[in-house]
Amino acid sequence: MYRDFSLRRAAQADAMFLGDMLVEAANWRAGGVRPRHEVLTSADHRRYLAGWKRMADDGLVATASDDVPVGAAWYRVLPQDAPGFGFIGVAVPELIIGVHPLWRARGVGRSLLRGIVHLAGSQGHARISLSVERDNFARNLYRAEGFAVVREGESRDTMARGTA
Repeated sequence: MYRDFSLRRAAQADAMFLGDMLVEAANWRAGGVRPRHEVLTSADHRRYLAGWKRMADDGLVATASDDVPVGAAWYRVLPQDAPGFGFIGVAVPELIIGVHPLWRARGVGRSLLRGIVHLAGSQGHARISLSVERDNFARNLYRAEGFAVVREGESRDTMARGTA
């Protein structure tokens, strides 16, 4: 496994990069690329970024040795009347993760995932959730890191794990 990157806390100034990673997360499937503006303005996706960084928001950014961001994981606590894809409860933050394609399969996603679970726990959250399409290869990573399916959907599942 490579380790030519480091993690740092996400800041308000990272909003544009988080948008890039949201687009990467939405466009994980080869050949299914939707334009950035389409992803970021869709009702399904804008909730994960609009107004970043609120009091309950937190996250991590992976940077290469030259400080260029290469991936990010962040969470939001969403309201019951405006839930995200992976909503399981009002006090459970929902995780979003994206890694630049050139940095995939180098340990960035796993490091971000472990780091964001730890960060959520240190901020008092007992659980964290996410949504993943069934044929997304990242599903195996989530399982390996202790996430379990808590709700099955038509083509995507909601997974969660404790932060302790």
